[in-house]
Amino acid sequence: MKSDPFRDEVAIDFPAVGRLLERARAGFVAADECDRHHRLTAEIRVSTAQAYCGAVVPLEVELRGACEACGGRGETWAELCADCGGTGDALGRHFVRVPVPPGVADGSRLHFRVRLPHERPVQVEVRVAIGQDLAI
Repeated sequence: MKSDPFRDEVAIDFPAVGRLLERARAGFVAADECDRHHRLTAEIRVSTAQAYCGAVVPLEVELRGACEACGGRGETWAELCADCGGTGDALGRHFVRVPVPPGVADGSRLHFRVRLPHERPVQVEVRVAIGQDLAI
């Protein structure tokens, strides 16, 4: 087995580099492979009028991205980052606008991808719930 002389130095100096390299690798892998491991499900509620005419509904999703405090390194100077616990990543809230097509049925599922810069895409599945008295 051939040894990599820099492997230990990278792991010691930058504890979160493994996750960073994994995110970079995911950028070169087919999106379908990434989607199998990174799925998010949610539900949106629309009125009967919105279901009939179509609408654009705001949706808040939590996505994993680089920690803002340490920039994804997992440490600040010689100590582990207190915000991310040394992982280099954190959950963040993001808002997306979901287009609901006209004539959508109750229980329909919409699929789309969300991708933050320098992160792997997340496949989102949204279930549509229709109610008569909803005001959105």
